[in-house]
Amino acid sequence: GSVIGYVGRLLHMKGVDTLFEAAASLDSNYQVLIVGRGEYQAELVELAGKLNIADRLVWVDGVPPEAVPEYINCMDTLVLPSRTTPEWVEFFGRVLIEGMACEVPVIGSDSGEIPNVIGDAGLIFPEMDALALAAQIQRMVLEESLRKQLIQCGLARVKAFMWDTIAQQTYAVYRKLLEM
Repeated sequence: GSVIGYVGRLLHMKGVDTLFEAAASLDSNYQVLIVGRGEYQAELVELAGKLNIADRLVWVDGVPPEAVPEYINCMDTLVLPSRTTPEWVEFFGRVLIEGMACEVPVIGSDSGEIPNVIGDAGLIFPEMDALALAAQIQRMVLEESLRKQLIQCGLARVKAFMWDTIAQQTYAVYRKLLEM
């Protein structure tokens, strides 16, 4: 079967419930791997029971950051289903870059900066739209050429982000030196 993964804190605005609803509409050879902890976990466990997907979930909490790639490498696709709230918007979504670096294709909602981070290296769905997310998961699993293309674009994007970050850091160092 295919493993759909989520890595991050279990908070309402992270939209993990949308991922669960999407998983419930897919057939049973999909498993969901959840890496993270947070105060919303009890509600998510209850929701999984209501949706009859509890037996398809694997919960892993309290993973040190350096171990995260090992879990991402178990996934067929990584999903970041964030929703925008009055108090909060996804401003980056670093886990998407980690997914790309691990050669795991990513799917993200259209919340905040997620579409800009993903660019051409993954699939997008409208936030909170579980059926649209389910459709993107199925595409990711069934369309092998799409997967390969997204993985290649993802690796290129990781390099671009890394160079961009290195350039910014180098620039900051030069500015400090010039100010001395």
